[in-house]
Amino acid sequence: MNKNATGYTFLFSIVMVLIVGAALAYTSLSLKPLQKKNEADKQMVDILGAVGIITTRENAKNDFPTFVKERLSIDYMGNVLNIKSGNVDSKDASDPFNLDVKKDYRSKKPASELSFPLYICEKEGESIYVIPVAGSGLWGPIWGFVALESDMNTIYGAKFDHKTETPGLGAEIKDKFFSDKFQGKQLRDSAPYFTIEKGGRNTDIHSVDGITGGTITSVGVGEMMNRTLSIYQLYFNSVINSQANNNEY
Repeated sequence: MNKNATGYTFLFSIVMVLIVGAALAYTSLSLKPLQKKNEADKQMVDILGAVGIITTRENAKNDFPTFVKERLSIDYMGNVLNIKSGNVDSKDASDPFNLDVKKDYRSKKPASELSFPLYICEKEGESIYVIPVAGSGLWGPIWGFVALESDMNTIYGAKFDHKTETPGLGAEIKDKFFSDKFQGKQLRDSAPYFTIEKGGRNTDIHSVDGITGGTITSVGVGEMMNRTLSIYQLYFNSVINSQANNNEY
């Protein structure tokens, strides 16, 4: 074969593309289990972080079931669909932990077609309810976890993260100084349940000061909290009503 011919060049290019493509596909498939494990460990770290438990990815798998007593999934009407406890099985599709709220948000599916995870934790004898939230910032996805005290109304803690927000501005939603503002705040009885005020404005028991210069990201945090709480409040109301009925007897 004439190596200087155009046909040889095309054939060589095709073979190289096939070889490199196959190698990349194999590498991607080989790394997927490790990627999923890292994502699961990070999620455990963040859930525990919302209730003030500091752990590492290496220790998260052991610490998680110590504090997270139940993992629930609910439907858009607040009805419980599934309950799990103990260690997380990443291969168990029925485990609420394996619900991908960020993917569900991106899918734009109606709430009636989705399931929503809820984590019931126990710390120092108190039940704490952790809900995941997902939304959009200025440049890309934002997400996090909001923990509520046993009254299901007072915020115990929060932890937020992002993918591509501006350093020094919107990216500060992941910093402790921002999440600490949520501690002790309370939800309103109806929407909007909570407000992120524009940086510098006065706040009350139902709001926090947003990030100066990161208005759009701050608005995104408020939007994802209120949208998500509209679902979980249905579950919380049913639990509160059930407790009230039981106390009457």
